[in-house]
Amino acid sequence: MKKVRLIVSGRVQGVGFRYSTFNLAEEIGDIFGRVWNNDDGTVEILAQSNNSAKLSQFIQGVRKGPSPWSKVTYVDVSIANFKDFTDFRMAN
Repeated sequence: MKKVRLIVSGRVQGVGFRYSTFNLAEEIGDIFGRVWNNDDGTVEILAQSNNSAKLSQFIQGVRKGPSPWSKVTYVDVSIANFKDFTDFRMAN
């Protein structure tokens, strides 16, 4: 299971970014994790998959900005270690 942590900067809050990220994960399939807003204006995502190609596709989709109103300026991607998820959800 490959696991990553993404910190997304830019115009990513108040533009449907979390909901669009959820839809992206559902559309690709086999992507599990959480997405939430941080107090500093970034969005944080924990994502995992058994399929490296699908996880790469998900990361690329986040970089492009899954919401048409968002403008992603930077995505910090790092390998992460967290408990396994069985779904993808928007966290508070």
